[in-house]
Amino acid sequence: MSDCFTPISLRRLPMTDLPAIFSELKSLLQAYAPPLIPKMDTEHSFDLWSQKDLVIEGRKRKEVYFAGLIIQKSYVGFYFMPVYVETEMQTFFPPELLRHLKGKSCFHIKTLTPELREQIRTVLQSGFALYQQRGWV
Repeated sequence: MSDCFTPISLRRLPMTDLPAIFSELKSLLQAYAPPLIPKMDTEHSFDLWSQKDLVIEGRKRKEVYFAGLIIQKSYVGFYFMPVYVETEMQTFFPPELLRHLKGKSCFHIKTLTPELREQIRTVLQSGFALYQQRGWV
């Protein structure tokens, strides 16, 4: 069946509504709470932190940022901090997800396909596993 004849409800169209994208990505992050804790949880921003007494590179810390979301004017910002812990992690980002990378740890998500959602879910799993290996969670 040609795509033009497939009913819209059966097509897998990318999501472009920013609040809907934010909500979808927030549900992925919420899978890690607890043990991670949100410091900001509003209708426009959400983040997760590991709250644990740690020493990282000789400095005492009471918390470590894991990931966050914020609705901007034309995209949802997805901030993923494990890439600062393990810079080689960036080489594991799938090509579709890498196209959204702006800088080192911020992704600008304007549309959310099922494939991109799955790639973000997988990256979150890898980052959480890294934090666990380091004893940060």
